[in-house]
Amino acid sequence: MNTVIAIPSSSPGGLEAPLGAHFGHCDMYTLVSVENSEIKSVNVIPCVPHQQGGCMAPVQYLADNGAKILIAGGMGMRPLMGFNQVGVDVYFGGDAETVGAAVTALVAGNLPQFTQEHTCGGGGGN
Repeated sequence: MNTVIAIPSSSPGGLEAPLGAHFGHCDMYTLVSVENSEIKSVNVIPCVPHQQGGCMAPVQYLADNGAKILIAGGMGMRPLMGFNQVGVDVYFGGDAETVGAAVTALVAGNLPQFTQEHTCGGGGGN
C-alpha cells in the first residue's frame, strides 16, 4: 500500500532537511511516498499561510495533496483535531534530526501517536 507522509520542513526540504519545529510555521512541507516500508518518491510543496482559513488551511491543503500521515515536532490542539477530522494520522517526530530520520523512525514503528500531551499553545511560541 502506498502512503503519503507529510513532514513540516526547513529549507530546502527533502530527506536531508531538518524537521520544521512547528507544523504551522515551517518553511515548506516534504511529502514522502512510502510503499512496503520503502521510500518511493519525495516532493516538496510550499507552506500555506494561516490567513487563508486559520489553522485549517494547511490541514486541508495537506489532505488535498494526498497526505495520510503527518509527522510533526509541535502543533496546537486545533490543527491536531483538524487532522483527525480529515483522516490524517499524526505522529510526534520531535526527536528526529532530519525528515529522512523521521520517516525511517515511523516506518520502523518508533514514533508515538501525537496526543494532547504533545500540543502547545500555538503561535510558534514553543
